[in-house]
Amino acid sequence: MEYSAVTLKLAIIVGLLVGLTYYFYQKASAATLFVHPPLLSGWPALTLAFGLIITVQGFETSRYLGGNYDAATRIKSMRLAQIVCAVIYMIYIGLFAYSFEREQFALTETAIIDMMGIITPILPLLLVAAALAAQFSAAIADTSGSGGLVEELTRGHVKARTGYAILVGIGLLMTWSINIFQIIAYASRAFALYYTLQSVIAARRAFLIKGSRLKGIGFVLLAMLGVIIVLFGNDLESSNG
Repeated sequence: MEYSAVTLKLAIIVGLLVGLTYYFYQKASAATLFVHPPLLSGWPALTLAFGLIITVQGFETSRYLGGNYDAATRIKSMRLAQIVCAVIYMIYIGLFAYSFEREQFALTETAIIDMMGIITPILPLLLVAAALAAQFSAAIADTSGSGGLVEELTRGHVKARTGYAILVGIGLLMTWSINIFQIIAYASRAFALYYTLQSVIAARRAFLIKGSRLKGIGFVLLAMLGVIIVLFGNDLESSNG
């Protein structure tokens, strides 16, 4: 089910990029592209970046498939997923930023759906389907990975099934009580904390291996960046308000 959902999501993303590219081409041909001066600069802009930068993540699920795949395959899968996702994000943001007027739509959780309706009427429907497929696959992957991590860290005292129930409960509570932009910032901080701990572990192992001191220093710097994101990451709504 997760594989089918991801396949559907990627197909819709490709369709979105094709439609957005054609719309961008039309705007460029008519010399009607928009160039927006930044509303934020300096420290506020930096804290906003801290709150958003870890949204390009979620591919560490392969880490928990050691019973099925060797380390090299899992590492390759995570790197490939990160590269593909980063490329999609950069293309999408680049096309999007110059194709629409900033004041054309209000900043809401579903504004993107209205904006894509300008390109073609079918895109909003596809985006809703992609969002459902994305959240479905992410819910399965992240709950599975987190449940396995809980069982691993507690050395089996808390079973994965119990971990699933706890995680689902927390997710429901946050969904119905917290603003979506705040959730994104919280998620960014949580992942930053997770990657900080992973960087600390990697740095410790690197310093124990002869000839890997430079790599260890790199992991320490990543850990420091993670701490900064955890402490100062901000959400989009707070930055604008």
